[in-house]
Amino acid sequence: MNKAVRVRFAPSPTGGLHIGGLRTALFNYLFAKKHGGTFILRIEDTDQKRYVEGAEEYIAQSLKWAGLSPEESPEVGGEFVPYRQSERTKIYQKYAQELLEAGKAYYAFDTAEELDAMRRKLEAAKVVFQYNAITRMQMKNSLTLSAEEVKARIEAGENYTIRFKIPVQQEVILNDLIRGKIKIQSHTLDDKVLMKSDGLPTYHLANVVDDYLMKISHVIRGEEWLPSLPLHVLLYKALGFEESMPAFAHLPLIMKPSGKGKLSKRDAEKGNFPIFPLDWTDPKTGNKTDGFKEAGYLPEALINFLGLLGWNPGTEQELFTIEELTEAFSLERVTKAGSKFDPEKLKWFNQQYLRHRSDSELAQIFTKELEARKITYQETPKLERIASLVKERITFMADLWEQGAYFFETPQSYDEKVIKKRWTQDAVTGLSMYVDILESWQGDFDTQASKEELNTQLTAKEMKIGKVMQPLRVALTGQGVGADIVEVMDILGKDEMAKRIKIALEKLKDNVK
Repeated sequence: MNKAVRVRFAPSPTGGLHIGGLRTALFNYLFAKKHGGTFILRIEDTDQKRYVEGAEEYIAQSLKWAGLSPEESPEVGGEFVPYRQSERTKIYQKYAQELLEAGKAYYAFDTAEELDAMRRKLEAAKVVFQYNAITRMQMKNSLTLSAEEVKARIEAGENYTIRFKIPVQQEVILNDLIRGKIKIQSHTLDDKVLMKSDGLPTYHLANVVDDYLMKISHVIRGEEWLPSLPLHVLLYKALGFEESMPAFAHLPLIMKPSGKGKLSKRDAEKGNFPIFPLDWTDPKTGNKTDGFKEAGYLPEALINFLGLLGWNPGTEQELFTIEELTEAFSLERVTKAGSKFDPEKLKWFNQQYLRHRSDSELAQIFTKELEARKITYQETPKLERIASLVKERITFMADLWEQGAYFFETPQSYDEKVIKKRWTQDAVTGLSMYVDILESWQGDFDTQASKEELNTQLTAKEMKIGKVMQPLRVALTGQGVGADIVEVMDILGKDEMAKRIKIALEKLKDNVK
């Protein structure tokens, strides 16, 4: 590449960060890192009507949790401060004035009522309303009013916008790194507002000016911005920025789990899965939207999953560290078609990453869970053994407790299906025999030897140990299936086992078949 790679993630602080936005940030981050470039966070907050308090901080926290920290941002600073568009208004006004003076933009004084009247008039004639080369000459603007009247209206404080004057009969040729060459005729475009009546710019002007001034080399953004690309290209030309225009890449949509339609917040609520990185509570409504973090997803699992949504490594590999994703990533392998969001596949990724955590790491997580439940457990080596035993059965960190609670608490209930089918007189006899073995054991306890002793005694009575082992598991854990039972027995120890078996025998004395 001829120039330094500089990319930006430029969200609007209008609420929580949608998973599609996080995927866009990730692809920008990967591209920057792959080429030794710079990843920038820019806050596009010029739409003050939609601004939501706390949203900017939420976006920054989400990126930090996901491990996508920018080198330049409102928080970090950088060479091209400020990185918050509401603080750059004078810059946009300067460039808007240049367009006015060059005859490439104009003042428009049309009221909302006048615009609506023109819309109704055209619709009655079965024409779609556009403020373009034809309609602009029938409206109230500096193209139809005298210079004196324009000046008088402005000095009188009348509201106005500044519109871009789309060139007539031009073929706009675009090149998208994902979608290839695109040709658009300028007569299909309308004269977009560049500066609003409140003195703030629209996305179009601010976006182009900032990308130029911040030396953005590649604009990697969502497919929904593709229709704006012809306008942006024309703006680059009108402002004299054409030689510095970035390369464009428009990412495919993230689709519903069904594959039909764009993934929405409502889809997430309906499917009972998160759609934001972190929990988000709307300060205006008080409505809470669940986050992946609080739902128990690991950031590295989510990043791995998102990295494969719309990008194909060209191999069968599925598990990637962020470093491996960076090394393998290329825009050439980003797909054009939308990618289906599969909640079950994301769970699988989370499961894989939890299984790859070391026993000591999981033990530390377990310790926090125990502390929250006011359970004191000092035996770290045993806690690591417990983590090792249950990690093959967990999908989320919270499952550590669900799968391993019986190591710390005597079961209060028992698997009804097993009790109904397996809690026989032979099982009760065998469990009673095992209590005697445990309570009479001398010296260091050997779990395997105690089980063999039970088998010997059962064989002498022409009974099979197979009829005892599942009832023993239920008595010790409350569950019909689970981790290796000998390992469970060894961790619990003979005294705890004897106690639990006796409790189960008493509680279930009326359930014997």
